[in-house]
Amino acid sequence: MPFTRINSKMVEAPITPGSRVFSQRGAMLAYRGEVTFTPSITGGQGGAMAMIGRRLANEATPLMTVEGHGSVMFGHGGHHIHTVDLAGEILYVEADRLLAFDGSLRQGTMFMGSQGGVMGVIRGQATGQGLFTTTLQGKGSVAVMAHGGVIELPITPQRPVHVDPQAYVAHRGEVRNKLTTALGWREMVGRGSGEGFQLELSGQGTVYVQASEEKL
Repeated sequence: MPFTRINSKMVEAPITPGSRVFSQRGAMLAYRGEVTFTPSITGGQGGAMAMIGRRLANEATPLMTVEGHGSVMFGHGGHHIHTVDLAGEILYVEADRLLAFDGSLRQGTMFMGSQGGVMGVIRGQATGQGLFTTTLQGKGSVAVMAHGGVIELPITPQRPVHVDPQAYVAHRGEVRNKLTTALGWREMVGRGSGEGFQLELSGQGTVYVQASEEKL
């Protein structure tokens, strides 16, 4: 179920009998056909255990289930929208940046502290990002939100990517992450203009970065 781009801030999804789409509540802008919208308790193919995990992880962004026959246009807050097509791999995405996704994808959570040890654990407190991130796995499409658009940066074993944590949207592939510091003597005395913390992503994959650091 691919999303069709209407413009930089709106996408449209076909809704067919027997299939469903999950989206953030309030993301529906308009629809055509016989379509129903109901609050989602489990949110995806992860089932009740995934729902419990997301709530414990504070990743339980309210979702709605979209079913029926027709098409629905999605957008939220005037944010730019970027679509990602998965072919069986896992997408790791910040919950508040998740707009809508194919109902066939399996949703869960991952503890970011498991990647990068102690530095991974302090990621949330130091940057404002969650200690957990939402995972989507399978074959299907995902629409994510961002400020000012999204760029895709390749991650290779020879060239890790460093991202401002507030600019991070999502990543996929065999990627490890850890929080690093870039504090020099100028930052210590308050005269530097560099970023104090960076999210280092290494391995093989892709990271999606928003053009503005402003939080959603």
